[in-house]
Amino acid sequence: MTTVAEVLKSKPDSQVFAVAPSDTILSALKLMADKGIGALLVLDDQGGIEGIFSERDYARKVVLLGRSSGDTPVSEIMTRAVRYVHPDNNTDECMALMTANRIRHLPVVHQGAVIGLVSIGDLVKNIMQQQKFLIEQMEQYITGNAMT
Repeated sequence: MTTVAEVLKSKPDSQVFAVAPSDTILSALKLMADKGIGALLVLDDQGGIEGIFSERDYARKVVLLGRSSGDTPVSEIMTRAVRYVHPDNNTDECMALMTANRIRHLPVVHQGAVIGLVSIGDLVKNIMQQQKFLIEQMEQYITGNAMT
């Protein structure tokens, strides 16, 4: 079973992108667009998680409610109840947590500090790689081309 730590290691860029609660929604959206990501952590001055801001938050809490992206701070619309995982959690646990809570991003916390962020895309990619490996192993076994 693959751990979250292994998933983070396999990511080409495991940098965590974040904004402050007082940053505007517009500045958060610009950062997300620049980095090609769908969510940002909202961190306090000490690096503690205050919330998470996602494209879903923007669509449901800004556009539909007629708020201004340039004037509204992220803290007014971010999701405050942030679920997170630890490096030793496995991908199945992450998928179950995401499915049960209908979320697409999980911060990874180790000894109280944020060390990464995994998305549902990261987990699906990892699961597909595992399945491909297993299929190749089975094909080799069935065809008698198994490596000894």
